[in-house]
Amino acid sequence: MKASDLLSIGELAERTGLAVSAIRFYEEKGLVHPIRNSGGQRRFLRADIRRLSFVLVAQEFGFTISEIAVQLGRLPEGRAPTKADWTRMSREFRKHLDLRIERMEALRDKLDACIGCGCLSMKSCQLYNAGDAASRHGRGPRYLLGDSPDVTEKGS
Repeated sequence: MKASDLLSIGELAERTGLAVSAIRFYEEKGLVHPIRNSGGQRRFLRADIRRLSFVLVAQEFGFTISEIAVQLGRLPEGRAPTKADWTRMSREFRKHLDLRIERMEALRDKLDACIGCGCLSMKSCQLYNAGDAASRHGRGPRYLLGDSPDVTEKGS
């Protein structure tokens, strides 16, 4: 590997638009793995520009650092990911996004009727949560979060 293939943390910050402290944070979380030169300074592969760009995009989609780390862990270390590598990861993210979209649509559709179920003592909750039936499924808005049986069981 040539020295020109490596970037300092400042150069990486310049290329990604991230603060140096953010890059250190992502390093601490295992999302990038710099090497150290003989002087102990961090040096990053040019491929880390794409890795960090992916992190930023994934966070915009609402993925957690842990979820992002799992996906990046599937990419090769020491070389730039290929189109096939990114396509494989994209398929995984698409599955997760589709599930989130499904949950968001279900949440939107239940919102008006179920916003108080299982968590508040509103009079209207007697219509949707008679006898506090949702409590057997745990605390909070059980029907709204989709953690309990179908909404049609409410009040039974």
